[in-house]
Amino acid sequence: MQKGNIGVTTENIFPVIKKFLYSDHEIFLREMVSNAVDATQKLKTLASQGDYKEDLGDLTIHVNIDKDKGTLTISDNGIGMTTDEIDRYINQIAFSGVNDFMEKYKENANQIIGHFGLGFYSAFMVSKKVEIITKSYREGAQAVKWSCDGSPSFTIEDAEREGHGSDIVLYIDEDCKEFLEKPRIETLLNKYCKFLPVPIAFGKKTEWKDGKQVDTAEDNIINSIEPLWVKAPSTLKDEDYKSFYRTLYPMQDEPLFWIHLNVDYPFNLTGILYFPRIQSNIDLQRNKIQLYCNQVFVTDQVEGIVPEFLTLLHGVIDSPDIPLNVSRSYLQSDANVKKISTYITKKVADRLQAIFKEDRKGYEEKWDNLKLFINYGMLSEPETFYDRAKDFALIKDTEGKYFTFDEYKTLIKENQTNKNGELVYLYATNVDEQYTYIEAAKAKGYSVALLDGQLDVPVISLLESKFEKSIFTRVDADTIDRLVVKDEPKSTELSEDDRDNLSQVFRTQMPKLDKTEFSVETQSLGETAQPVVITQSEYMRRMKEISKFQAGMSFYQQMPDTYSLVLNTDHPLIKKVLTDTDNATQEALKPIESELKGQQARLAALHQSQGKKKPEEISQEEKDDLQNTEKAVNEQREKKTQVLSAYAKDNKIVHQLIDLALLQNGMLKGAALNAFLKRSVDMIQ
Repeated sequence: MQKGNIGVTTENIFPVIKKFLYSDHEIFLREMVSNAVDATQKLKTLASQGDYKEDLGDLTIHVNIDKDKGTLTISDNGIGMTTDEIDRYINQIAFSGVNDFMEKYKENANQIIGHFGLGFYSAFMVSKKVEIITKSYREGAQAVKWSCDGSPSFTIEDAEREGHGSDIVLYIDEDCKEFLEKPRIETLLNKYCKFLPVPIAFGKKTEWKDGKQVDTAEDNIINSIEPLWVKAPSTLKDEDYKSFYRTLYPMQDEPLFWIHLNVDYPFNLTGILYFPRIQSNIDLQRNKIQLYCNQVFVTDQVEGIVPEFLTLLHGVIDSPDIPLNVSRSYLQSDANVKKISTYITKKVADRLQAIFKEDRKGYEEKWDNLKLFINYGMLSEPETFYDRAKDFALIKDTEGKYFTFDEYKTLIKENQTNKNGELVYLYATNVDEQYTYIEAAKAKGYSVALLDGQLDVPVISLLESKFEKSIFTRVDADTIDRLVVKDEPKSTELSEDDRDNLSQVFRTQMPKLDKTEFSVETQSLGETAQPVVITQSEYMRRMKEISKFQAGMSFYQQMPDTYSLVLNTDHPLIKKVLTDTDNATQEALKPIESELKGQQARLAALHQSQGKKKPEEISQEEKDDLQNTEKAVNEQREKKTQVLSAYAKDNKIVHQLIDLALLQNGMLKGAALNAFLKRSVDMIQ
């Protein structure tokens, strides 16, 4: 028997491994099985080159649990090892400086293993003793047994093994007994080893017999040795891709379409990326791409490996150029990874472009599911992905027709160019809620785009920066004549007093809504237009919506929503309200208006007089005079408002018109809605 110490420069490697690898200790199984696969693949390579001429036999890797002995065993029929090879590959560890080791790698098990060749030694994360029973494929080789109890000491002695290969026997620690449970091991094998290129057996297949599940004689193979992505696309049918998708994501809806990746220069990469039927919640869709290295699962945290917007895709990427055991920060800075990221972006864009050209109708049918993904791509990669996506991104109008950016520009250019030469893109976010505004736009011959997606509002700002002399305006942001201004707006024929009285009648009756402010204005809109219209500033609404996505803009969320109530002075109902108001308030307002005009004239004279003087030249008496006159003006205005408010309070037409405008915008609720319904019935009777 040979005895010795493992070649390390510290006596406490195993406590370090146990302590600092503990959080990721499940990866030991991936390392053990991967080593077994490597040994098997090496034997197959030797046989293919004629260096091994015997029958390969059954190369299945077996994983077995013995709960009575407390062991987990991984067995292969690969090349095996001689005593010298054990000494070279197992007993020597490229390892130094335990303090540096602990400080640098204390939070990352994968990085420790990758940098120090500790793949095999990850077994000690969960084991109190590890044995290797191995026999080399070389003719006349003697089987040997290596044993280590978790200290640097080991023993090597002759052993018995029928054929070439290795058995790795892990004596599981008391605090890791979970790895003696079949469901736990089954879960890990499915996670890490599902697509390894050598059959891996775990237990036996079962069948239902005599009212219970019993083992059969057939091995339970847990992996697919030829996953779909390693096969030639020309040999595959649509159903093959769909079936593989169901294997990866059993609970997901059928994908829209897919991209089969296969490149061998300047790096090696295979894989299949699926376009899922993306829902509105982006975060629920992340981390669905599985990253493999030679069919060994590495991670599903692929941010930094693929561009952010591509994390919405599903599928697998397999590249031997991505090291198996590295930190994510390494991946994000690795040159090969950056090349892969650029390549995948190009392939995705090329695939979308091809589908659009080959089957535009089918592409349009999928657009509502694709839109979120493409918008996210244009926003996150405005200088790269946008330049490609602008040729296959679509604008859908409120009638359900689809246009490319260039097609839509051509459609609206003649009719929706304002007097400043700007192209006005009108859009709606909800066809039902903004129906009246949409119809008013259509009556003018305008087209209205439907931008009802989660990222459509941020995309609007991007498109305004990309499109030449173009602005986007929601169809309810203003009255229709002011959305696309071609001439100077038509002025109302009302006098300033009439406009003021009319505005006050409605302003005093506007409801008090939480975080909502209303202004009232008059405008000549034509007799056939609505009597009252509520509009909302495009700028403020857009800022509030963008602030939901952009850090540092949360203050917009605290600001009230501001709306304008526009009174159409051409409409008969508004004219009636004005006439009735004049008739009902004329006598009460006459002395107030007379006094108000007198005080306003005096105030104007004082401003003119004092405006010619320097501040230090104005006497206190003059200042008091100005202040008292301003107070008198405000008092008369308040009296006027009280008279108009008292009249408007009982004017059913005023309240009905306000409530109709609120109802149209989804702002009439609760008691106010109930009062509106009762008033409506009364007015009909």
